[in-house]
Amino acid sequence: MARLAGKVAFITGAAMGIGRATAVLFAREGAHVVVADIAAAEGEETAHVAGNGAIAIRTDVTNEASLQAAIRATVDTFGRLDVLHNNAGGSTPQDNTVIDAPIEEFWRVITLDLFGTFLGCRYGIPALIRSGGGSVINMASNLALMGITGRDCYTAAKGGIAALTRSLAVEFAPQRVRVNAIAPSATMTDRVKKLMAGNPAIDKLAQSHLLGLIQPEDIANAALYLASEESRMVTGQILPVDSGVTIS
Repeated sequence: MARLAGKVAFITGAAMGIGRATAVLFAREGAHVVVADIAAAEGEETAHVAGNGAIAIRTDVTNEASLQAAIRATVDTFGRLDVLHNNAGGSTPQDNTVIDAPIEEFWRVITLDLFGTFLGCRYGIPALIRSGGGSVINMASNLALMGITGRDCYTAAKGGIAALTRSLAVEFAPQRVRVNAIAPSATMTDRVKKLMAGNPAIDKLAQSHLLGLIQPEDIANAALYLASEESRMVTGQILPVDSGVTIS
């Protein structure tokens, strides 16, 4: 039997990269998937590739009204919500030390990564509760679990997501809502490949992977576990999928 049969999954940032791989895998495992992304055309393409009734909704996770409307449209279309995957986010080459990073880059990543996750939980968790419970999957980073130079904006945002994940897990456990996060290391999406090309620190990090470089499908497989009933007793955890970087 498909591991997500009958479940409805809302995935932000699902038009490309890790989100796209996750949307395709979830649909293959029986879920009705909502591809929520600001990139409308790419989102439609991902929904088409995913199949199984997947739909795309143009969503700006930094805009409260946009995210609230997307969650509402999901429930109106499918009647429920079972999995909330706050995947949207990312860093840029403008990130730097706390002394040198542009202030606007700090607010960009805090708004997109941390505030976007906060808003997803704010409007998605009530829908999960109305469905009798469900799974929230946030996206932290291995950089929330270790130190690295020159990424102070990104680490601040991802560290906040890790802390938020733990507190929400405690807050909503009585309503049968599980809240976990995945902490990937550098994953070979098109965006990360471009980022690595101009940043020696990230290139060095990639070389430290014990099991080789990580592909988007590796992160999608972890998300599938957290979305499924196989992880029904797992909450408040930050799951590293990092090829051993944080232990090496």
